[in-house]
Amino acid sequence: MNSNLNGILCVDKPVGFTSFDVIAKLRGILKMKRLGHAGTLDPMATGVLPVFVGYATKACGILPNEDKKYIAEFQLGKVSDTQDSTGKILEINNFSGITEQDILNSIPTGEIMQIPPMYSAVSVNGKRLYELAREGKEIERQARAVFIKFISCVNFNSETGTGILEIHCGKGTYVRTLIHDMGQRLGCGAVMTNLRRSFASGFDLNSCYSLEEIQEFADKNNISNIIIPIEKAFSSLPVINLNEKQTKLYRNGVKLDLSQFAIKFKSTQQYAVYGIDGFLGTALPDLEQNCLRIERNLCEPK
Repeated sequence: MNSNLNGILCVDKPVGFTSFDVIAKLRGILKMKRLGHAGTLDPMATGVLPVFVGYATKACGILPNEDKKYIAEFQLGKVSDTQDSTGKILEINNFSGITEQDILNSIPTGEIMQIPPMYSAVSVNGKRLYELAREGKEIERQARAVFIKFISCVNFNSETGTGILEIHCGKGTYVRTLIHDMGQRLGCGAVMTNLRRSFASGFDLNSCYSLEEIQEFADKNNISNIIIPIEKAFSSLPVINLNEKQTKLYRNGVKLDLSQFAIKFKSTQQYAVYGIDGFLGTALPDLEQNCLRIERNLCEPK
């Protein structure tokens, strides 16, 4: 058991693996069970998958940066049951005359409503949608708000109907659904043919290692060399520094009086907390109670 490992291991997820497959593989490589990931990727997708190791798993769900960036390839003129090229083709349509500008005009930015695809891990009444889809069932799904910050079409071939989109979006966005909905607005249909995530939770592809590379580091007992400290995920937050007494209180879960700090606190702001030994975790100010509440203690117990 590699009990001393704590932090973030950024994996370049290979094609054909689910995010859970990656975790299972890493449990064997690292010889430890306490692993979690941020942001599920479909099996056909590759790219940035931050994996949280050891005590760092407690950070899953409170990350300040949940933006994602993708490079997505598409094919016009087709509709599939999975909304990508791996599924059963339901329609083949003519796409002649469609321009790059038509494509950009067909994808809205800002907050949009998106209906999760049937082939997804969304749970309805205790059952995953993909499980129902495999049984040949389709149920009504509630549209969910997602945020599209930026989209560009970096390549489009009007003769083949193929192209590449660069997408910057918020959490919970299904890129294949974006492409499917784009095809519906264009009147010809579209499927996603390839997807690579280039950024997630503050990390990009330069931070990532393949499973083969991670295995090599493990074989040489050098895994700690590629583990990113957990505080890196919270580097964008304003910082609160604690003295020795305050550090001990924080570690024990005690609320701290806001008047102790020369900071003008904001009620909705998340703060990164540092003690005498370094990063401790995150906290949220309670202005009504005039105290600093621990959101998540992310330091190793002493």
